[in-house]
Amino acid sequence: MASLPRTASDTTDRLIIGVDEAGRGPLAGPVVAAAVVLCRPRPGGLDDSKKLSGAARAVLEERIKRRCRWAVGVVDVEDIDRLNIFGATMLAMTLAVQALCAELDAEPHEVLIDGNLTPKGRCDDWRWHARPIVGGDAIEPCISAASIIAKEHRDRMMRALAAEHPHYGWERNVGYGTPQHLAALQAHGACIHHRRSFAPVAQLSPFA
Repeated sequence: MASLPRTASDTTDRLIIGVDEAGRGPLAGPVVAAAVVLCRPRPGGLDDSKKLSGAARAVLEERIKRRCRWAVGVVDVEDIDRLNIFGATMLAMTLAVQALCAELDAEPHEVLIDGNLTPKGRCDDWRWHARPIVGGDAIEPCISAASIIAKEHRDRMMRALAAEHPHYGWERNVGYGTPQHLAALQAHGACIHHRRSFAPVAQLSPFA
């Protein structure tokens, strides 16, 4: 197994976890967070998942999963509607780090999180030292890796849901409010995987 992990700026033996999420904005489907501890040497070509092609993400996902340590946290639409999307995202990040710590049987020295806020004080089960990094998915490799894992995991979930609910085009829009998706909502109504607390969905009734 590849040796565990450090950030680009950290050459010590401190255990660093990178965290990012996918799926804050869509009208349907879960929010997914990933937590990654990079191997050494880390996979080349890591970057913000949004800047990578689908083919590049798929290659990097396989390399990260094969060589590094990772876990995901998934929060479904019921909890998104109950908590709101921000609270659900904080919960997904907490679940991802919990799962990775259990796999590693170790606690991180620091968790690096994309954005300007962390789950500390916002999720009861969060217990780790965390540092937010704005734009971290583009500048901190362990967060870049987490962004790739989270997006690929969620996209697969949405493609699977598209097979069950083909009206909405989720295999292409992965739940975002594209014109096709909005038109399908008007024509067919919402399904159980739609976020009822999100305005374009909340305005519809009844729910399918």
